[in-house]
Amino acid sequence: MRVEIQVLGGFSVSVDGVAVAPGLWRRDRAAALVKLLAVTPQHRMHREQVMNLFWPEADSEVAGAALRKAVHYARKALGQNDLISTNGDSLALAPAADLVIDAEDFEAAASAALRQPTPEACGTAADLYRGQLLPDDLYFDWLDAPRTGLAQRHIDLLRAGRLWQRLIAVEPSDEPAQCALMQAALDSGNRADAIRIFNQLRQSLHMELGLGPSAEAVALYEKALAIPTVDPVSQTDRIRASLAWGLLHLHSGDFDKARAVAEETRALAMAAGLAREVGEASALMGLCAMMQSRWKEVFQSEFIAWARKTPDKVAQVFDGHLCLAEFCLCNAKGHHEIGLAAQELLSAAEGAGSLAGRGLALMILGEVALFSGQIGEAERLLTEAEALLAKAAASAGRVLALERLAEIALSSGRNWHAKRLIARAEGIAATSWLAPHLEIRLKGLSVRAAGSKEKVLEVISEGDRLLSLHSHGCQPCSMGFRVASASALAEMGELDQVGRRLDEAERISAMWHGGPWVAAVWEARGIQRRAEKNDARAVSAFEEAASRYASLGRPTDEARCRAQIAGASRGG
Repeated sequence: MRVEIQVLGGFSVSVDGVAVAPGLWRRDRAAALVKLLAVTPQHRMHREQVMNLFWPEADSEVAGAALRKAVHYARKALGQNDLISTNGDSLALAPAADLVIDAEDFEAAASAALRQPTPEACGTAADLYRGQLLPDDLYFDWLDAPRTGLAQRHIDLLRAGRLWQRLIAVEPSDEPAQCALMQAALDSGNRADAIRIFNQLRQSLHMELGLGPSAEAVALYEKALAIPTVDPVSQTDRIRASLAWGLLHLHSGDFDKARAVAEETRALAMAAGLAREVGEASALMGLCAMMQSRWKEVFQSEFIAWARKTPDKVAQVFDGHLCLAEFCLCNAKGHHEIGLAAQELLSAAEGAGSLAGRGLALMILGEVALFSGQIGEAERLLTEAEALLAKAAASAGRVLALERLAEIALSSGRNWHAKRLIARAEGIAATSWLAPHLEIRLKGLSVRAAGSKEKVLEVISEGDRLLSLHSHGCQPCSMGFRVASASALAEMGELDQVGRRLDEAERISAMWHGGPWVAAVWEARGIQRRAEKNDARAVSAFEEAASRYASLGRPTDEARCRAQIAGASRGG
């Protein structure tokens, strides 16, 4: 009997050339058992190991019964009892069959190619890597090591074979590959290709978060710009080179130099009508100010100055400060301080006749009211802000206003209205250069608004794809989705994915001190523990979350956690 199993790029099984219908894997644990044995050396495991991986919180009797059930349904899907052997205390996959697993074929070919690497041998071996190991199971801890190992082996092949184009298709931010391609383009006199490759690199790094190309890449870029040709170097290219150098000064700790470069570059970008580069230069200024503990003062003076000087450009400047503004707004006591500042911003914007400035100031005031528990006032302010921002074509600010209005609708049980607001916001977000930030924020709300388990899982899958696509994306902006997806999965009983998601959210929250994310993770931990029937630990987690929300001055969030404490204390 021949059993073929695909685990790279997806999951499928065929027995003697006949594919097992996907519908036969309706039982998640049956499929998971086959996957586990497929990626385990010798395809054999002790039953206790399987039980500890799949049901770590259950006692041995309950876990044993669950394992027997999983074996039964796996055998049923495979159509042969002896394809899952239970000899003694061990489980084995197809021990008497001709077992072919694509990951093993790839590993063998890769090992052979890397012993004597040539572009042809490495390329042929790399062709066998059809994609990430079991991409639909990203949150199973036991897949981490084999998934990472296989992905790294694929990259090693591409690098050893000097297959740079294929490498950057997999890792767009791989600077050695990008630099090699830029150098090759320069060597062949192709300046345009070198410039294109650099711009591809800078786009993948999200410069508005302070991630920029290396000094080597920037030097190659400037070398390309210096090549004399009939076509003059565009102002856009010069501005992008300047931004990259500004980031290098930031990373070296020369904040004053970085700020000076950012100011000069932003003026050039403003004159050239480059909205994204204006935002990136503003972000660089904001990061310098944050490093020097001066962000709030800089943001306030920036906002007022631009509202008065060029009222139609204030939204572009705000876009660069978006992530820092949202972080500081959520900081302990930060929303009260920014609320006072926003009143001054509103007065300045009204005096200057800046639609975008008025809309952004009202949006900030609406957020302050929302966090302070003044829901009716928040809805009024945010609705007015969204209308003004729509007239001013300030897309990022408008998406944030719609996001907060959707939160209010969800909290009052108006899911249908929240879905409409989210749909509008998604359409606008897709047109913004800040789309990677805005879209993942909206996915968190979409998880909460989904009306069925199937829809929740669909939205979570979409959000996971966004996180995978934007591997250098904004971690703070992803927190709402991470927490919402973990909480929803826990409430649906899909506990095997929850711990890993919350561990990652906890890691990110620890890097951004002072925001609401630590409290949000504790609340999600409470939901997880309650789903595990561990009411004592659930109460402790909800109490910690409530305390942290209280310290942030967020009474609505605190009250929700207090209600959760009461429910968990009653065991319901």
